[in-house]
Amino acid sequence: MSTESQSQLSATELEALDNGFMGHPKPLRPLFFTEMWERFSYYSIRPLLVLFMVATVGSGGFGFDEVTASAIYGIFAGSLYLAAVPGGWLADNWLGQERALWWGSIIIALGHLCIALSAIFGMTLFFVGLMCIVLGSGLFKTCISVMVGALYPKGDARRDGGFTLFYMGINIGALLAALIVGVFKEKGMWHVGFGVGGLGMLVSLIVYRFTAQKSLKRYARAKGITADWEHANGGYKNVGRWVVGFLALLVAIIVLVSTGLMPFNPEMVAQYMTYIIAAVVILYFVVMFLSPRLDKTDKLRLLICFILIIGSTLFWSSFEQQPTSFNLFADNYTDLNVLGFEVPSIWFQSLNPLFILMLAPIASIIWVKLGNRGLEPSSMTKFALGMLLAAAGFALMIFASKSILTNAGGLASPLWLVGSLLLLTMGELALSPVGLSAMTKLAPKGMQGQMMGLFFASVALGNLVAAFFGGFVSADKIEGLPGLFMTMTIFLVVTAILLLLLAKPVNNMLKKSERADQLS
Repeated sequence: MSTESQSQLSATELEALDNGFMGHPKPLRPLFFTEMWERFSYYSIRPLLVLFMVATVGSGGFGFDEVTASAIYGIFAGSLYLAAVPGGWLADNWLGQERALWWGSIIIALGHLCIALSAIFGMTLFFVGLMCIVLGSGLFKTCISVMVGALYPKGDARRDGGFTLFYMGINIGALLAALIVGVFKEKGMWHVGFGVGGLGMLVSLIVYRFTAQKSLKRYARAKGITADWEHANGGYKNVGRWVVGFLALLVAIIVLVSTGLMPFNPEMVAQYMTYIIAAVVILYFVVMFLSPRLDKTDKLRLLICFILIIGSTLFWSSFEQQPTSFNLFADNYTDLNVLGFEVPSIWFQSLNPLFILMLAPIASIIWVKLGNRGLEPSSMTKFALGMLLAAAGFALMIFASKSILTNAGGLASPLWLVGSLLLLTMGELALSPVGLSAMTKLAPKGMQGQMMGLFFASVALGNLVAAFFGGFVSADKIEGLPGLFMTMTIFLVVTAILLLLLAKPVNNMLKKSERADQLS
């Protein structure tokens, strides 16, 4: 490491470095903006995809039905988060977090370029662009979260609050993206909306290269932290050959599908992906629990991670209704005329990030203050709270869908969606940043990227399940919506109760195990 150390910095400089961004380590600020612009790139295409695919060919779309479009979106979103598992492994064992993030950013930018150019070169390039975004995000997502976690030593009460602030960056990007692409959607300028995301990804690349990278290195030197994100474990050989082989296989599949030699059924693929991801996650934890490399404390930590990942899957299967069923509900069944102004339906997608920005600082302050007093709830308790708030949001949608059925031919008030999205956002704040924080805190040494990847795999599963239900929001299936929303409300409440019952015994087991390790 460089010669700069704590002894060469004054107490004032160290204080500024450790509390330079709203009471958090200074490198959190450039990481905040790096993530903000990467998420801007993703959320610029997220709300457009389903609406674009169901739009008629004459309107510039593909003319797919709702079920097919939702299944394709689920495959894309599910694959994007699932890619974080091998992406985290490659970052831990081959590239290192820093190089993985850099190359992931470049691949994402290429993906956006392909989607924008598909207006000229056709549908195949559109799907190639989606694949590039999936592959690049797999490398990017785990790395930046691991870097944020590395800023906080064990026992630092600011960790959950720091991840909540970091989460604000995600939602600033999402808010800006929804507002901008909503205008392009109303004008039928689909590919311009898609292309905007590429510009956001380029900004993210620049911010990381010229600010975040330097700030991280300076912080590590000053605090005496080993910069693990700069290096890989290097315990495996010929990884590059396996990667090249996988990419060659992927290219072959693209050629076969695009030429019609290999059939492709989106609904069937989405269904089997759900089963495969669930099986892989369970198998991974079984192997780790049986591994002699991990001691009793590590395995207990893994058990807690496993329970949180299950809870996360159930939460996201409801929350990710936004780009599918909520988006279609807003477009087809909601009165968009507000005070004489026709609101673009995609603008409802901006409510979630707007609420995050309003509420995240409050949540961050609450967790820090409770932590300083020793009253902060456990991760499981926070997860249960998130589930209950999401359940309340879906309960509102039950009444919203019933209001359409009782008023044949009428439209629902936009306030139903506003209230539901507010409650879902509050649930997200209690669960998602806490989950990111918990994975960095509980993961055994050398497995941070993999645990973060598995947490994102839970989001992948949630997206696939959400896409399956989202495809049923169409004119001939509106009668089934109250039952759909009721089902989701019930399983969220049941899951929350189970997490609350498990919270205390699991935390007691973890504390006893940690004390035993300290005495040994």
